Amino acid sequence: MLKLKEAVIVEGKYDKIKLSSLIDAVIIPTNGFNIFKNRETLELIRYFASNTGIIILTDSDAAGFKIRSYIKGAVKNGKITNVYIPDIFGKERRKTSPSKEGKLGVEGVEKEIILEAFRKAGIFADDTEIPSDPITRLDLYETGLSGGENSSEIRKRLLLKLDLPQRLTASGILDILNTLMTRQEFLALAKEINGGKEN
Repeated sequence: MLKLKEAVIVEGKYDKIKLSSLIDAVIIPTNGFNIFKNRETLELIRYFASNTGIIILTDSDAAGFKIRSYIKGAVKNGKITNVYIPDIFGKERRKTSPSKEGKLGVEGVEKEIILEAFRKAGIFADDTEIPSDPITRLDLYETGLSGGENSSEIRKRLLLKLDLPQRLTASGILDILNTLMTRQEFLALAKEINGGKEN
């Protein structure tokens, strides 16, 4: 398992599923061309680009390159690493017919080829430890950041404190928190945001 500090940007949920078995990292799907109008996803990508760096791994067809190009243009600050899968012709198992260009997307490419693409881009395992006690959705709920009457107000205070985009949802916040701090640090911060009280 390749442990990475960078967030990895892929096109769809099947790419994310494939990659989850190969790498230990935050994986953000663009949901295809939906990235062109989804501001929250774009803000999340910008955040990771300027804090940990991002790795773009889209399909090798025209659509993949269009998405890649859009992200590169939309991210003004931060580190972007491009990983390219080779042109391999074929059809994904779950599809009834090949793609328009007949090329396999990330989800259809062999694991070894994907890992080799990462190596070619100069990406190797990161030495930083992935937290063994991660912050969970339950933690967000128990600290009042989700599911409560004042959750949106508490989230706003947290986002302001961490200098993060105000549009982030609880789910987006969770990804970021696990790259920024330990669970204990989060619980201390949540207590501070709640005025020194346990929620």
